[in-house]
Amino acid sequence: MRCTHWRRVPPHLLCEAWERAVSGCVDRVVRCQSAVHESGPHHGFLDDLAPYGTALWLRWSGADDVALAALPDCPVVAPRPGGDACCLFAGHGGAHTWETLDVRRTPPDEGTPP
Repeated sequence: MRCTHWRRVPPHLLCEAWERAVSGCVDRVVRCQSAVHESGPHHGFLDDLAPYGTALWLRWSGADDVALAALPDCPVVAPRPGGDACCLFAGHGGAHTWETLDVRRTPPDEGTPP
């Protein structure tokens, strides 16, 4: 199961993310993409970056420790024919994304702080 923490992207980081993102489309609220974890930073995917194989992530721990991070993609592929690639970053802790599939993809209500 994936981590259930959500975070609004601070406005100053949102502007920077829009400028750096390949698609120019960045969500204002992101969910931590890591497997459930008790410690360490959370990472929410924002967009791909150039060069290929690098992505822009929002990394946060607590209310004030938040930053953008350009991280290389995880190179691991599921060990089966036609296996899915991991959608996280290289060196992430915990399970790969194909091991933590979760259909709950809707963000929290606007009244619920992420």
